[in-house]
Amino acid sequence: MPSSKSRRIAVSIGAGVLSLLLASCTGVPAPAPVSSSAVPTSSAPTSPTATFTFGTAAQPLGLDPALASDTESYRITRQVLEGLVGVDQTTGLPTPLLATEWAESNEGSTYTFKLREGVTFQDGSPFDAASVCTNFNRWFNFPESLRKQAPGTSFKGVFKAHADQASLSIYKGCTALSAGNVRIDLTQPFTGFLQALTLPAFAMSSPKAMAEQKADTLSQTRDGQPVSNYALHPVGTGPYSFAAWEDSSVKLVSNKEYWGDKGQIGTINFVTYDQPQSRLQALLDGKIDAYDTVTVGNFDQLVKRGKQIIQRDPFSVMYLGMNQEVPILQNLKVRQAIEMAVDKETLIRRFFIDNTTQATQFVPPKLSGFNNNAPSLGYDPAKAKALLEEAGYKGEELKFYYPLNVTRPYLPTPEKVYAELSRQLTAVGLNVKPVPVEWSDGYLQKVQSPGDHALHLLGWNGSYADPDNFVGPLFGEKTGEFGYQDPQVFSKIARARGLPEGEDRTEQYRTINAQIAQSVPAVPIAFPISALALSDRVLKYPASPVLNEVFTKVELKP
Repeated sequence: MPSSKSRRIAVSIGAGVLSLLLASCTGVPAPAPVSSSAVPTSSAPTSPTATFTFGTAAQPLGLDPALASDTESYRITRQVLEGLVGVDQTTGLPTPLLATEWAESNEGSTYTFKLREGVTFQDGSPFDAASVCTNFNRWFNFPESLRKQAPGTSFKGVFKAHADQASLSIYKGCTALSAGNVRIDLTQPFTGFLQALTLPAFAMSSPKAMAEQKADTLSQTRDGQPVSNYALHPVGTGPYSFAAWEDSSVKLVSNKEYWGDKGQIGTINFVTYDQPQSRLQALLDGKIDAYDTVTVGNFDQLVKRGKQIIQRDPFSVMYLGMNQEVPILQNLKVRQAIEMAVDKETLIRRFFIDNTTQATQFVPPKLSGFNNNAPSLGYDPAKAKALLEEAGYKGEELKFYYPLNVTRPYLPTPEKVYAELSRQLTAVGLNVKPVPVEWSDGYLQKVQSPGDHALHLLGWNGSYADPDNFVGPLFGEKTGEFGYQDPQVFSKIARARGLPEGEDRTEQYRTINAQIAQSVPAVPIAFPISALALSDRVLKYPASPVLNEVFTKVELKP
């Protein structure tokens, strides 16, 4: 027991150091050029043979990362597809991946990448500059009809606009200079560009596979989600190839032609257990080797059984969303009353892992731009009641959407969190109508699209170490999720993106955070600690605050 506990603590400290380092390097452009020697090549002459079974909290929403951005989809596609740029596990800096080096020019609006030689996609087709441009131009040219069907697309959140609004887009074009060299042109400097390229959304898919499987035609459904044939059979350059997706499990196998380290694991099975207790029991019974999203209820049981727990430092925010398309929520006093009705301390104490902290803004404290003085109204139910009266609130119904049968890194027990939040809101006189929605029945699409959702539970998990990754996708433009419209904030976010790293940029993000907090488009509740549980056969797991966890780095006992 003591040795298990010390092992757990040691790993937790490692995750904390990683997060601090991530924070310290926010937005720093990679040196140019970068040596390809930073990425190890394969040293294992034999094919990996171990089988590793991982318990997930939900089914993936689709395996085309350009169109699905949920945690479980990304967890799988990170194994199958790779981007031009990787993330250093120790420093958080951009590192070579499919690009071995790069150079920045034209005052930060042009990037030239040298590509890794001899790499092929898992279908045997070559990875080269033309395939890079095929991917970039595909994302840029996603039509509006497709974007409405698949709200998980990340391109607009990073690059501002698609081809149908090209004058607003940060992306300008892609040019294949030769088979091994590619140039990406931007319409303006974008400080977080290299870090943004580490997103799974910008991983390289095989153009041949996308064409054959009509990647942009969502003709299939999976658990109610519209998906393409390609999203059911992804093809990349990564260390694992897609093998099967059956019922509640996805199977991957080692890519025999992989250019890098193949690790120990030859077969990965991702098996869904949508209840925390069922994941715990599967680990105790030896059915799985690891699972994510340990809940408060599981934590003590795991410690008592001597199981390893790895905690990631907070790199996500959990919030109560409000939709200003619902007329009563256009009244600032009503939104302020909702904020003051929320007892964040009670929610965190009951439903989140220790060391989870209260949030008063949407950027985590270890990123530049976090504002120590962001305005917070605090928990004040008496003032909340008075504000509702001042606002002329007459008991209008507020539909409160929350997900069922899922655990997210930022939201461990949605049903319990909803019940407590609903009690708090009702106590100040708000008329809350519960709208429970199965996660697998399109919960994300329902609350992120225009609709009748007045309130909803959700969160945002940061994918790269830049404050733009938080405020840009959430509040950089009007969305169906919040119906929030503040041209001044939109303009400030657009400006901050292009500012060089330094005090001016940091101060701009502090101002943005304060302005968002003042207008209360949503109530940030917590910066959650998320945790994984591991079986005894796992010696090492590559925990990452941005969830960049590739299983070639898992080490197992012989």
